[in-house]
Amino acid sequence: MLTIKTNYSLKPHNSFGLDVKAKYFVEYENADDLAEFLSNRSSMVNAQCSMFHIGSGSDLLFTKDFDGCILHSAVKGIEKIDECDGHVTLSVGAAENWDDFVAWTIAHGYYGLENLSLIPSEVGAAAVQNIGAYGAEAKDFIVSVHCVDMHTGRQVRHTKDECGFSYRRSNYKEQWRGQYAITHVVFSLPTEFHPNISYKGLSDLPTQGLTAQDVRNKVIELRRSKLPEPSQLGNAGSFFLNPIISADHYNDLRRQYPDIPHYPVTDNAQCSMLNVQCSRLKVPAAWLIEKAGWKGKSLGRAGVYHNQPLVLVNLGGATPDEIVALAAAIMEDVQHKFGITLKPEVIYLD
Repeated sequence: MLTIKTNYSLKPHNSFGLDVKAKYFVEYENADDLAEFLSNRSSMVNAQCSMFHIGSGSDLLFTKDFDGCILHSAVKGIEKIDECDGHVTLSVGAAENWDDFVAWTIAHGYYGLENLSLIPSEVGAAAVQNIGAYGAEAKDFIVSVHCVDMHTGRQVRHTKDECGFSYRRSNYKEQWRGQYAITHVVFSLPTEFHPNISYKGLSDLPTQGLTAQDVRNKVIELRRSKLPEPSQLGNAGSFFLNPIISADHYNDLRRQYPDIPHYPVTDNAQCSMLNVQCSRLKVPAAWLIEKAGWKGKSLGRAGVYHNQPLVLVNLGGATPDEIVALAAAIMEDVQHKFGITLKPEVIYLD
């Protein structure tokens, strides 16, 4: 079944809560309906419009009204495909709420996703963004992704390797952007709990008697202490990627800022995506933004969250231009102060 709306407000479909509109909004409940819609080039909606597929809108910044067609999945359901060798294989509809899915896996004795609790996303978008937190990433558990080709209406399947997953990236977000609509994501999860608690904030959890629900509860507690609920204060989570710089650049900065933190880079794909050589160092963008004086500051009705400077927030009634201007001002100041170029993690959509 297809639902088609015109001059549709996207406020419920972007976590910044921006009241932008789409010329057309099309929601589908299964892959066949989407494929038929895309194949019908005589459609009034389809014939003349640019198209973009969204999930929950938690990684998007609409910079203005969208003069085209926004597609959104209503494909739901969790299907158990197989269970063997200590793992279960699940096919999950792209429109399933990510955190609800995480809670469901723990309740059914399937593990690994607890570190990714409370991330605002739908399952399809989680694959696009390769969401990650507290030492885990979605790619660690994805087997394959089922899609519909937006140009032909053909249904296709991509293996994990074909998806090109890296730090907060995938081929769906980069070279395939706008080409595929994800309908299902297939996961493989262990049926025995092996806690992943080496990340800062989780390492103080007692290992004896520790359960996946304990880890989930701790992750939720940490996220709520640092990040605002989008329903209360519009935001897209981490707005900027953590930049990678050379060891020489880092050492120069450390002479002036002895407390500057860093992490080793082990993801070659991330280095390639950011156009840098590997064996370099990752510097937390939050630290750079705070040292540049932006923590808790605002421009107009857009601000930097007081508990986490990596998060830009809609203070109430912000326009896309105000958020774009705030991000640009932060990037300019960090570049001037540290010689480091911040790159947005969110997708700007005109």
